[in-house]
Amino acid sequence: MAKEAAVSGGIKGILKRRETDMTSGNIWKHLISFALPLMVGSIFQQLYNTVDTWVVGNYVSNEAFSAVGSVGPIINMLIGFFTGLATGAGVVISQFFGAKRPEEVSATVHTSMAMTFLMGIAFTIIGIVTTPLSLRLMNTPAEVMPEARTYLVIYFAGVLGLMVYNMGAGILRAVGDSNRPFYFLIITAVLNTILDLVFVIVFHMGVAGVAWATIIAQAVSAVLIMIVLVRSRTAVRFSFLKMKIDWKIMGKIVKVGMPAAIQMAITSFSNIFVQGYINHFGADVMSGWTAYAKIDMLAMLPMQSIGLANTTFVGQNLGADLIKRTKQGVNISLILAEGITIVLMIPILIFAPYLVEFFNSKPEVIRYGTLIIHWLSPFYVLAVFNQIYAGALRGSGNSRAPMIIMLFSFVLFRQIYLFICSRYISNTIIPIAMGYPAGWGVCSLLTYIYYKKVNLTQNRIVDD
Repeated sequence: MAKEAAVSGGIKGILKRRETDMTSGNIWKHLISFALPLMVGSIFQQLYNTVDTWVVGNYVSNEAFSAVGSVGPIINMLIGFFTGLATGAGVVISQFFGAKRPEEVSATVHTSMAMTFLMGIAFTIIGIVTTPLSLRLMNTPAEVMPEARTYLVIYFAGVLGLMVYNMGAGILRAVGDSNRPFYFLIITAVLNTILDLVFVIVFHMGVAGVAWATIIAQAVSAVLIMIVLVRSRTAVRFSFLKMKIDWKIMGKIVKVGMPAAIQMAITSFSNIFVQGYINHFGADVMSGWTAYAKIDMLAMLPMQSIGLANTTFVGQNLGADLIKRTKQGVNISLILAEGITIVLMIPILIFAPYLVEFFNSKPEVIRYGTLIIHWLSPFYVLAVFNQIYAGALRGSGNSRAPMIIMLFSFVLFRQIYLFICSRYISNTIIPIAMGYPAGWGVCSLLTYIYYKKVNLTQNRIVDD
């Protein structure tokens, strides 16, 4: 009985109210306490695909490793679009929460979840149907194609779980709760790892096994986040009976979220062609790039997490009409993100060969992966600026400007760079790979200039 009581108490502790009002109190404490579980949780979320690639790289084949690692742009094209809309929902909720308007918070929650279930069905169909075309656009080598197709079809068949979790977690983060999404990511990341090993090593399911492990773990995370929302006693409480689209609220979500959705989707679509440039160099370079990409995602997490914390902070404080405090939060976010990124960059550069070897021990793969890491990693200091300032602009309700700047930098500029470089300068891996930091630099400069000139209050949701 005592053990049962302890378990019950632990569950209730996770489910109890955890919202945080960021409109008062120490700014550093708010940002760190929000960003830290978000960052660690994001690391566990990245473990989904990272563990997939590690398992197939060590227990299946080099082709399977390349297949699982290279399909990211295709997945991100659809998921990125949805994530943009989810960002819009989070901004709307955070501003209404900061303005102390619980009825509008509730309406936004139910509209957001209705949108999620509808889009989940649509994305399942679209993802499966477009998989062959997307793989051809990436110039996927013939030896990699079968495994890549298998992984994507299974992944998109279970994509609804990921979407429900991401929207639910975004709702909780908008009201200052980044802890419970973090707990659930730990649970599901451990589950994904166990299932990967069982399906691949015990049942010899290959790429299909890691895909099934991923969608099962994502489904569990969706169930856990829905339990929290259904049992909540606050304005974010969700009821299936009340789930409907409030078109006025939907308009606010689309106003903020659609530019971000378009930017993320088009950028990911553009990255399909970028991956095509990488695939041109063959399976070993693809595998080296895949290893770099996994390390890159982890290196980007601190600045992205602090950027998201900054978005919530800006949303709540602008909703409460605290302009000076809002700008202080942005400056502190920049200092935090830049400091952590520099500290993290040093061990990545030093231990690059060992990090690549963790994913794939083939000597050629280690050589290419290490080379790419050594050239690209120092430029993370540039990427910090666009993450923080774009997060602040979205938190203020202005996601159109970040969309335009990022589309120009990450799509138009980067594609022009790659075209000119591959045909007239040097069609080798490092000049091609440098298209990424070049895009970061252009984006950060333009975002900084725009942020310094704009009035943050001109797009506040609560004023509509």
